[in-house]
Amino acid sequence: MRYPAAETAEKHARILETAAALFRKKGFAGVSVGELMRASGLTHGPFYNHFASKEALMSESFEHASLASLATIEAAGESPKALLAHFDDYLSATHRDAPEQGCLFACLATEVGREESVRPSLTRYLRTAIGHLSKPWGKLTRKAARREAIHTVSAMVGAMVLARAVDDPELSDEILTSVRETLRKSVAAAASI
Repeated sequence: MRYPAAETAEKHARILETAAALFRKKGFAGVSVGELMRASGLTHGPFYNHFASKEALMSESFEHASLASLATIEAAGESPKALLAHFDDYLSATHRDAPEQGCLFACLATEVGREESVRPSLTRYLRTAIGHLSKPWGKLTRKAARREAIHTVSAMVGAMVLARAVDDPELSDEILTSVRETLRKSVAAAASI
């Protein structure tokens, strides 16, 4: 039985949204196709009508989730003040405690390094993020602003990974606060806020 194109597209989008959240929460290996389809409100059977393999889904769901994430990063790159607000949102307990809704890098970068099918999506996402985050660095040269953007992404992702990994809530909060304050000082100094 063939379903209308709009219904098929809606199911496809639902699978992508569900996959992106589950992969961020449990990792690629931690989610089975059956579990993913159940969470999407569908049976296992139609999965291969939408995707050639789990690897194809991993790549497409990463690409899909990165589009929404890049909109946030683009807004953060509009001004130094927007970037400071982004630090506050990103380096927060709220973000730390909800990985399924959070940053793709902090949840999946180490796994993507072992998944050839997803690496091109992550690379495009990172290049674009660096481009957006290079903008609010005041009067720095283009090269220096790019270097600051790379440092910023690395510090933010690293802080989130470590804050989620430790079993000491005080240390976790300290990591987030310390990196947030250091990044805020860097932007303020460069942009003369």
